Amino acid sequence: MSALILEPQNKVAKRSAAIDFCTKFCAEDPCPKYIFGRNVYTRSVLEHIKVDGVIDDFTSDTIFHGVPIRKTSYVENNALILIAAGGRPLSAKKQLDELGLHNIDYFSFLKYSGLKSLTPVVFNEQFADDFRVHEADYEWIHGLLADETSRTIFRKLVSFRLNYDLDDLQGFSAREPEQYFEEFLQLAPAGETFIDVGGFNGYNSLEFIKRCPEYSAIHLFEPEPENYRKCMEALQGMPNIYCHPHGLSDKKETLRLEPQGSGSKISATGSIRIEVDRLDDVLQDRFKPTLIKMDIEGAEMLAIEGAKHTITTYHPRLALCVYHNVGDFWRIP
Repeated sequence: MSALILEPQNKVAKRSAAIDFCTKFCAEDPCPKYIFGRNVYTRSVLEHIKVDGVIDDFTSDTIFHGVPIRKTSYVENNALILIAAGGRPLSAKKQLDELGLHNIDYFSFLKYSGLKSLTPVVFNEQFADDFRVHEADYEWIHGLLADETSRTIFRKLVSFRLNYDLDDLQGFSAREPEQYFEEFLQLAPAGETFIDVGGFNGYNSLEFIKRCPEYSAIHLFEPEPENYRKCMEALQGMPNIYCHPHGLSDKKETLRLEPQGSGSKISATGSIRIEVDRLDDVLQDRFKPTLIKMDIEGAEMLAIEGAKHTITTYHPRLALCVYHNVGDFWRIP
C-alpha cells in the first residue's frame, strides 16, 4: 500500500458496524429512518429508499421531494440517520453523536450500502483510478512539500479520497475566509498586488483588503455578468481596483458559459457568451502581482498557461484550486 494511504483505525470493527447500519437502512426495518441535509446526495438516496423524513433545522420548508422535513428535536431516539451533509460532515456527525442518535456518513454509505447508482462524491469522480495510474506523481508532489504539516494534510486528503473514512479529516475545519490567505503566505499590510481570478461576488478581494489594507492594486476577473455586477457593487469606491468583465485562459477568444452562481463554468452548451484573455496580455508588465488566486471551475490549467510570463518573471505566491478535475492534484503543480 502506498505511504500516502493511511490505514483506517479499527478497520474491521468500523466496517462491520457500517455494513450493519447500511443493511438496516436499506431494508424494511421498523426503525425510523431520516436523511440529514438536503442536496444531490439526498435526492439520490430517496430514489432507492423510503425514509420517514429529511432533517433540516434551518428552513421553513415542510416538504423535500415528497418527504416531510423535520427538525432534529423531532427525531426519535431509535432512529437511523444518514448524514448527507457533504460540506461539513464532521460538524453534522458531532451534532448527532452528542444527541445520542445513531448515524452514518454518506461516504461510508456509498462504500458499504451496495447501491450502485448513488450519486458519486462531487469533485472526487475517478480519483482512485487516477491515483492508481499516477501514484508516482502524487508521491512526487508529496516529496516537494517543505514542512511536515503540509505533508500530513496532503496524505490525509489523498487517503480520504481513496478510503472515504471521516477519521482522515479529523482536525480539519471549514475556514473559507482564510483559504487563500494562510499565515504562511506572509502577506504584508502594504504593497501587495492581488490577482483575483474567479471573483464571484468580490468576497475574496474584500478578505484580501482586510489583511492588506495598503495594497498596491487588485485585478479581479469575473466573466459572468450577474457576478460581475456584484463585484462592482462590493468594491465600489475602493482605490486601485480593476474589475475585468472577462475570464482568463491561454488565448483571447469567445466561449460559452453556464451561469451557476459560484459554480459557473465553461460549457459548449452554455447559455451565455463570454470573453477570455491571457493574463500576460492584460497586465503587459504594468503590474507586478504578489499573489494570484484562481478558482475557475476546472479552467485553471488554461489560465496558468496564459500567465506563464507573469509567473516566471515576478514569482507571485499562487493559491490555485486543484480539486475540480481529476489529476489536477499533480498536473497543476
